[in-house]
Amino acid sequence: MPVVEFSKRRGVGLIRVDNPPINALSQEVRSGINEAVTGGIADPDVSAMVILCAGRTFIAGADIREFGKPPVDPSLPEVIECIENSPKPVIAALHGTALGGGFELALGCHYRIAAPGARVGLPEVKLGLRPGAGGTQRLPRLVGVEKTLKMIVEGDPVPADEALAAGALDEIVEGDLERAALEFAARVVARRRPLRRVSELDLPAVDPAVFDEFEKSIRRKRRGFLAPFHCIKAVRAATEMPFEEGLAYARGLFQELVASPQSRAQRHVFFAERAAAKIADLPPDTPTRSVESVGVIGAGTMGGGIAMCFANAGIPVTMLETSQENLDRGLGVVRKNYERSVSRGSLTQAEMDARLGLIATSLSHDDLRQADLVIEAAFEDIDVKGDVFSKLDAVCKQGAILASNTSYLDIDAIAAFTRRPQDVVGMHFFSPANVMRLLENVRGAKTAPDVLATAQGVGKTIGKVPVLVGSCHGFVGNRMLSKRTREAYFLLEEGALPQQVDRVFQDFGFPMGPFAMADLAGLDVGWRNRKANLQKLTRREQACNILDQLCEQGRFGQKTKAGFYRYDDQRKATPDSDIENLIVEHSAARGIDRREITDEEILERCLYVMINEGAKILEEGIASRASDIDLVWIHGYGFPAYRGGPMYHADEVGLSAVHEALLKYARQCGHEYWQPSALLERLAKEGRGFSEAG
Repeated sequence: MPVVEFSKRRGVGLIRVDNPPINALSQEVRSGINEAVTGGIADPDVSAMVILCAGRTFIAGADIREFGKPPVDPSLPEVIECIENSPKPVIAALHGTALGGGFELALGCHYRIAAPGARVGLPEVKLGLRPGAGGTQRLPRLVGVEKTLKMIVEGDPVPADEALAAGALDEIVEGDLERAALEFAARVVARRRPLRRVSELDLPAVDPAVFDEFEKSIRRKRRGFLAPFHCIKAVRAATEMPFEEGLAYARGLFQELVASPQSRAQRHVFFAERAAAKIADLPPDTPTRSVESVGVIGAGTMGGGIAMCFANAGIPVTMLETSQENLDRGLGVVRKNYERSVSRGSLTQAEMDARLGLIATSLSHDDLRQADLVIEAAFEDIDVKGDVFSKLDAVCKQGAILASNTSYLDIDAIAAFTRRPQDVVGMHFFSPANVMRLLENVRGAKTAPDVLATAQGVGKTIGKVPVLVGSCHGFVGNRMLSKRTREAYFLLEEGALPQQVDRVFQDFGFPMGPFAMADLAGLDVGWRNRKANLQKLTRREQACNILDQLCEQGRFGQKTKAGFYRYDDQRKATPDSDIENLIVEHSAARGIDRREITDEEILERCLYVMINEGAKILEEGIASRASDIDLVWIHGYGFPAYRGGPMYHADEVGLSAVHEALLKYARQCGHEYWQPSALLERLAKEGRGFSEAG
């Protein structure tokens, strides 16, 4: 069957795209639309044309199978030019999502109508690109510069009613979309409405300062990214150049981004997210369990954030605590989080009330008897968690999924406290749970396939990026983090200071460095974990007790206004001479001669030790794919997306270079910490990368 069909209904040419699942703009679709429009123009019995799509959505973007391949004619700009130059009106009828090139194609039509639930957007920035088929030049002529900048630079789709109010749509229609589109086309013809070519519209007047102000507003959040700032340049060109010149200028920016390492990395992340949704050793049609009600054990920062995730998705949730005081405190924090969103305009009061209405509280495990999924977010101690799971095993219904939010502990050890280990899974949320996108789902040795499939599906339902990993101490993210943390402390002993290490990480693209992050999380959290595992550490790790010294002084980070840095009432950090003296004295006491440490050494030691551990994780099957590790670090730990994740970054650097550095630091720092993994060593010798390891 052709992916584009042309038919006639009462003098209107109906161009229907049917290229499931998202009607992507493949070469066949582009060619089919071009031929249909050209045929409609030539047909004397056709007075107008309508472009619409079969299935659940309008054209939702490019065909990802064509990414990175040479372009094939006709290009999308050529198709849009054909549509816009048509002497007969062309109407786009939108439903589902019209995204990227799909929305650009609609902007090339003379009119746009939409079903009530439709959404439109230009999300190319999330792939390290900017709209490549005229979106930066046409959209501001319809909705103005400020709205265009927000839509293109943020890349988030907007609902049909918002698009209509802004001027991007002409009408929202109820009922059958095809019938409504045919009727709209008939009215256009009967009333002899002029062809509204967007490229010929005048731009609303704009103060040039709006571009500088917008760039300033995103500078911190988008630090290091190229695409957002190229998007601003392209939109600015629409206000300073005739349409065709602006189009050519924007096209040049697009080509520059397509060829950039940043876009390659962000496209890698795009594909990685789609691959992570597939469980390597499970059939795609593995059944899932229904999750219509959820219980959360604990109403602290993590428990409250997890409860918000489900309430935000419209799923009723019950928070359980040991005292009414704890429940009241936890629910109060949840309420404040929602109130903050309302004050910022990202949530309405009605939406806040509805979400709060989905969160119940309880002091009794009996209230979790009918829950489909219960997530434990209790203290990180095996005995505490064991007590929780024993109680859940006694009260929860058969078939309920029992999940632990543990960051480090063995899922099999937790499952052993129940008589149903097949129903136990790890669901490791990251703090703050209502904000962070990563969900590290942890497979136990006996976890049932349908439980794994359900955990992955639930992650998507609540807007997370779910990544399935195996069970070991720290799983993927924290296991790798522990190696980075070790090296960061060793670097302090040898001559670095916290502010230098943190600056190197920020220059690389992390939102903050390891010591600033530790202060934010609370040094007592890491101290508690260190003390619990002290006997498992090497002698040097035990002796490297800088964290112990800080915490023994009551310096727990931002919450005590003192950690590795001093903090004022606005939590602004200042380097602290007391800490510098403490570190220098520690080095002297350990008999370590301090030396000048380069930024390059800091970056290599902290990143390459993580990459080496990631290779071991792949060897052991804890992660199925190198790209899964990349997602864990991008969405859970702030690894810059424009660098693609640690394993992708290693491939870009070259595994032979990474391997040579590991050997260098083995000679310098000791083989105990720098033994290259067998997988990394083999791939380096073969001249291959982690992406080829599978």
